[in-house]
Amino acid sequence: MKKSKLSLKWVEVFQLVARGGSVQSAAEQAGLSVSTVSHHLSKLEETLGTPLFDHSRRPMPLTSAGAGFLRNAGAAMRLLRQAEIEAQSRSFSDTRNLTLALVEDFDSEIAPELARILYAHMPNCAFRHLTRPSHEILTLLRDQDIDIGVATQPQFDQPGLIGKPLLRDPFVLAVPLEDSIAPEEYLNGNSKLPFLRYSQSQIIGSLIEAQLRRLRITLPNRFEFESNQSIMNMVADGCGWAITTPTCYARARRFHRQLRLVPFPGKGFSRTLSVFTAEIHDETAKNTVVATLRQLIQTRAIDPAVAQLPWLNDQFCLLKDQDSVPSVDFSVKSK
Repeated sequence: MKKSKLSLKWVEVFQLVARGGSVQSAAEQAGLSVSTVSHHLSKLEETLGTPLFDHSRRPMPLTSAGAGFLRNAGAAMRLLRQAEIEAQSRSFSDTRNLTLALVEDFDSEIAPELARILYAHMPNCAFRHLTRPSHEILTLLRDQDIDIGVATQPQFDQPGLIGKPLLRDPFVLAVPLEDSIAPEEYLNGNSKLPFLRYSQSQIIGSLIEAQLRRLRITLPNRFEFESNQSIMNMVADGCGWAITTPTCYARARRFHRQLRLVPFPGKGFSRTLSVFTAEIHDETAKNTVVATLRQLIQTRAIDPAVAQLPWLNDQFCLLKDQDSVPSVDFSVKSK
C-alpha cells in the first residue's frame, strides 16, 4: 500500500491559514510560532509540488490547486474526526474532552448548574465552557472549535450543522413599571420613550427587525445595543422600551422591580433556542447535554417565569423532543 508523505499537522495548519488568510492568524489559533506555521505550510507545498496560496497578496487567497486541496482535505479530516469519535465513544461517563458554548442568556442560572451536573456524571472529562452571542457560537461550531453549542436558531438553515430545538422563547415587550399606555401604542410610535433595539448583527436583533418589517412597523433607530443588560437597565430607569424575551428578562433579575413584561400586541412571534453540533459529533454526549438542559430550563427558567406571569403559559415552553435521551440522575446536591 502506498503511504502518504503528508503530515496531519501540515494539513491542520493549512486549514487554519485558509480560514484566516494569514500565517499570523493561524499561529494565534494553533498556539504555534509564526515561523513554525510557515515551515509546516512550506513543507506541504513542497511535498505537493504546487503553491496553495498566492503569497504576494494579503490576505493570502487560495490558488485553484489550494481550493481543490482544501475541499478534499476537509472531507478527509471529517472522516478522521468521525473515526476518532467512534473509537472514543463508549458512554458519556468515558468522555475525555468536551467544549460547550452557551448563549449569554444562560450564563447566570443555567450554565453553572449544567457544569456542576455534567462534572458529576462525566468524571473523566475535561470541560471548557464558553459564553458567546449566538452568531459567534455557530461560527465556532463550523470552525470545529467547540463540540456543542446552544444558540438562537437563525432564520436560514446552517449548512454543516445539526440543530435540535430546545426552547420556545416568545417575544414580548419590556416597559418601565410606571408606564401605563396600552402595548399597541408602543408599536404605533405613540410612546414618548425611545425603542431600544438589540444589535442587528445579533440573531435576536435580526429576528425582531424581520418581524417588524413583516408587520410594516417602522420605528426610529436611535439606540442599538449588543448587551441585554444595558437594554434592561435603560428600561428599568424609564429611558426606553424594548422587544425582548422571557429568557432575556430572567437574566436581568436585578431590574425586575423597575420594569414589567407585557404580551406582544397583535401577531406574536418567538425565537427558538436549539442545541447545535457539527454533522460529525458524539451523539451520546449531545443527548446527555440536551437531557440536562431540558431539566434545568424547565425548573430554573420556565416554571418561575410562568408563576410570575401566567399569560406566558403554553408560549414559553420546552419544544417536544422526539429523540430518545439517556436516563440521567439530576439529583446531585448543591454545595
